Amino acid sequence: MSKSAIETIIEPQSGWTLRQLVEIWHRREVILLLGRRDLSVRYKQTALGVSWALIQPVVLMVVFSVIFGKVAAIPSDGIPYPVFSYSGLLPWLLFAGSMNAVAMSVVNNRTLVTKVYFPRLALPISATAPVLVDFAISFVVLVALMVYYGLIPGWGVLTLPLFALLAWIAAMSVGIWMAALNVYYRDFRYIVPFLTQIWLFLTPVIYPMSLTTEPYRTILTFNPMVGVVEGFRWALIGQGSPDWWSIGVSATISFVILVLGIAFFRRMEQSFSDVI
Repeated sequence: MSKSAIETIIEPQSGWTLRQLVEIWHRREVILLLGRRDLSVRYKQTALGVSWALIQPVVLMVVFSVIFGKVAAIPSDGIPYPVFSYSGLLPWLLFAGSMNAVAMSVVNNRTLVTKVYFPRLALPISATAPVLVDFAISFVVLVALMVYYGLIPGWGVLTLPLFALLAWIAAMSVGIWMAALNVYYRDFRYIVPFLTQIWLFLTPVIYPMSLTTEPYRTILTFNPMVGVVEGFRWALIGQGSPDWWSIGVSATISFVILVLGIAFFRRMEQSFSDVI
């Protein structure tokens, strides 16, 4: 090599910088294309199509209403139990479905990861697109239930997008850790469904927070989905006032875990193509 030759060394970047965030924004069409692909694959060659988005929450609502609303007679703070359970199931299924999709996003796209360069964070983000569509479709049933029971939301309904966003952030904050770890330790494909089942009972989906006592009430507050579910119900039903402390704790915890998770993901992605 002559002395005048210029040697260029390309090294993978780590951490989460503004430059990398800008790169994701400039390549947002990749996220849209991947999300559209995942959405079409989800319902391709299915007999019921988008009806699956309604079947799961409706069946769960019926089961919960019979077992917990009738048999166990769990109180629902004066709200008809079908509306109470369904209004808790919607944000929960958005969270659980997004978390599972994000956790499997890298492994399920191993071919793209090993052959094509693009911001790897596009995979976890785009994986939530079908779940968001399911959420929008399932919301129609909730509107029908509220009309049937004569429930009219107040001004708080304007905050529903905020609580849906908080559920999505909570799912991303946990799922992005799982997505990176799943590449190296395939045990996480079994851990995520198990974690989801346990997490459901630690979230006030089938019971109101008014049933909990100290110190359990304070402990449950650190569950990011507690503030989301309670806030979602308040926004729809409008009874009482939202627990902004719980909502603030949920949002703060989710945001901190998300920022740390993105930094962890960026560091681990340097060897994704070698390990996956």
